[in-house]
Amino acid sequence: MVDIRRWLTLISPLLLGLALAACGSDGDSGSGKTLFIGGIPDQDTSLLVRRFDGIADYLSRKLGVDVEYKPSIEYAAVVTGFDNADIHLAWFGGLTGVQARKAVPGAQAIAQRPRDAEFQSVFIVRKDLPVQSLQDLKGLTFTFGSISSTSGHMMPRHYLLQAGVDPERDLNGLPNFSGSHHTTWKLVESGSFQAGALNQAVWSNAISKGRVDLSKVRELEITPPYYDYNWSVRPDLDETFGGGFTQRLKDALLDMGNDPSQREALEAFQTDTFIETSNDSYRAIEDVARNLGMVE
Repeated sequence: MVDIRRWLTLISPLLLGLALAACGSDGDSGSGKTLFIGGIPDQDTSLLVRRFDGIADYLSRKLGVDVEYKPSIEYAAVVTGFDNADIHLAWFGGLTGVQARKAVPGAQAIAQRPRDAEFQSVFIVRKDLPVQSLQDLKGLTFTFGSISSTSGHMMPRHYLLQAGVDPERDLNGLPNFSGSHHTTWKLVESGSFQAGALNQAVWSNAISKGRVDLSKVRELEITPPYYDYNWSVRPDLDETFGGGFTQRLKDALLDMGNDPSQREALEAFQTDTFIETSNDSYRAIEDVARNLGMVE
């Protein structure tokens, strides 16, 4: 089994420092004046800004506090920011949520999209290749998404191993890590890599909007469903913002779908509502992560 910890240590301290600098921390975290929110950078920058600025405006209005989005350039920076209390509320994938909640005892997953209870990854391949199954990926060049991505790396790796394909031994060279889902399909479409794996929702959305050249790349296989994305909150918000604040925050997220003015913000999350969730929903994700050496 591949030592995932070795991969994670390859993340440059300089890059991580730049990522945290990009978050724009000004020392106000914990002051009670500003609620800082963040999210993993799994999409292109324009979508992320639209997504989180919309949430920030909505929560500020509902909760009566200043809310600021802290952008990050890599997944690990969001986990670190959450651990350091530079981010109070974060939109995580399944894996990063587990990592963050293990780093911050008492942190809770409080909301998700309905689709996150049955999330899936998709394997894609160059259309001109005679590939019919995951086993046929042996000997091909391959790209995952971010190394910390649930749907772009961890679960695809899990299902490749189940199919008898070891990404470190059976591919043409070591697998690539593209950094984001939309970059993954673009790399396969361009011919930079022969196959890859990404978030199935991102893939379907790109196809529906005519962004994918289906004469060059095609879907190979969709994984079984699993729990993925979620809003997780630090355990000290009531202390910072006043008694009952965490419940008010949760209620605001759950009520968002009832506010017609939030349709555009929710569309940026590819949903029409958020629903309640809990840490227990992600036990299976934690088990897979532990088996792959991604968490202790």
